[in-house]
Amino acid sequence: MGTICGQSLQYCTWFVSKVFGRGSHSSFLVNKTNKLSDYSQRKHASKTWEAKCLEVSHSTKSSQAPTVEPRKCDAYFDENWLLKTKGQEVSSHLNGCNICLVGMMGSGKTTVGKFFSEALNYSFVDGDHFVEEFMGGISVAQIFNQYGESFFRDIESEALKELSLMPCKVIATGGGAVVRPVNWEYFKRGISVYLNVPLDALAKRIAAVGTGSRPLLDSTGDAYTMAIVGLSPISKKRSGAYANADITVSLLDVAAKLGDEDVLNIPPAAIATEVLLQIEKFLGGASSTSVDKLS
Repeated sequence: MGTICGQSLQYCTWFVSKVFGRGSHSSFLVNKTNKLSDYSQRKHASKTWEAKCLEVSHSTKSSQAPTVEPRKCDAYFDENWLLKTKGQEVSSHLNGCNICLVGMMGSGKTTVGKFFSEALNYSFVDGDHFVEEFMGGISVAQIFNQYGESFFRDIESEALKELSLMPCKVIATGGGAVVRPVNWEYFKRGISVYLNVPLDALAKRIAAVGTGSRPLLDSTGDAYTMAIVGLSPISKKRSGAYANADITVSLLDVAAKLGDEDVLNIPPAAIATEVLLQIEKFLGGASSTSVDKLS
């Protein structure tokens, strides 16, 4: 319990310092109850949050059993508010530009996408679900079985083309959408973000829910073994395509920042925040004020 709480506290300190731009020249304004509008106030708020985290951390090291339940440490700060604050700052420079998440199956595109789409005040779209709705509710696995992968990829490309014309969207694409060059034309109408997750972690995630909904994976035998065996060649085949993304967010790097060796322990809000920070960095290189140069 103490370990889990400590991980949450590390996230708290890292998360607040990232969002408030400690040690940088961040100039965004935080508009909430206290109207934090200058650097000194933001710095004070950051230290206040950290002090509360350290206070709880100290209490967990006492001889008595900790009374804080796992993840309850997050109650000391409003992670959704912090995430939304960064989202509002980034959103003001996007001009409605879409964000396309790419990555292997099980990389967390849907979960993370929902987090930061809300922070950006964008609509979230799951690419596979969009295709399923277009096909009258037939699941992706059924489409593969009845019509084949080529047919699915054709429909997927049409869906991505349509979505690329709709502003203010965070789109979680299917894992194999990157294999067709034409899809990158649609991704590049916005900003593409690759969620890079180790194969072992992907296999564990997929095995936890089963491989039945993954048409490219064998659903017989041990779920983890089938997942790792199936994912390895797929990852090698797609690695070059994923490298085309504008931004790569490595979960190993995020885990290192949090002092945790297991990427499965990373809170989705931390990954979403890292995505926003990387988008902010990308925009700084693409344009000092907006994404006009991308259009």
